[in-house]
Amino acid sequence: MENQKKSPITIDATGGKIFSVVGDTYRILVGGAESNGAFAAIDMLVPPGGGPGPHKHAQIEESFYVIEGEIEVKSEFGEYIAKKGSFVNIPKGGVVHSFKNKTDQIAHLLCMVVPSGLDTFFEEIGKPVGYGEFLPPPPMDPESVKKLQSIAEKHGQKVYPPEYLDNIK
Repeated sequence: MENQKKSPITIDATGGKIFSVVGDTYRILVGGAESNGAFAAIDMLVPPGGGPGPHKHAQIEESFYVIEGEIEVKSEFGEYIAKKGSFVNIPKGGVVHSFKNKTDQIAHLLCMVVPSGLDTFFEEIGKPVGYGEFLPPPPMDPESVKKLQSIAEKHGQKVYPPEYLDNIK
């Protein structure tokens, strides 16, 4: 019985599946389908004022490397300004966290999740866009929030109100 080798995955500079998610642009470089569920790699462009609200995912470890720009990362343990070259790891276990671009420049992040799962969540809630294209964030009326929470729970996440981490320092 011969060992079956898989070929390397290569994605060009603007390839991959690209989605507008909460006003950010997320490019899925490798998803669970390609990694047999082991991990996902996501290239994130976060415009000024962008970034996801407070959320948690107990079974997924999430890491960010800041390629350009900066983001404010908040969790129930405090806040951190992640600048170019910074690395942030959100361990498994369900730490409530969020990040926001509070600058006037686009932040560029590489996000890794182990195991995969956020990639399919982003595919379900996102709208396909071109690389570098930004759509306005969707409305967050009570009906939309309820729908987002339901989809998030299906993907092992919990979404909190935007002000949930406001008193964290």
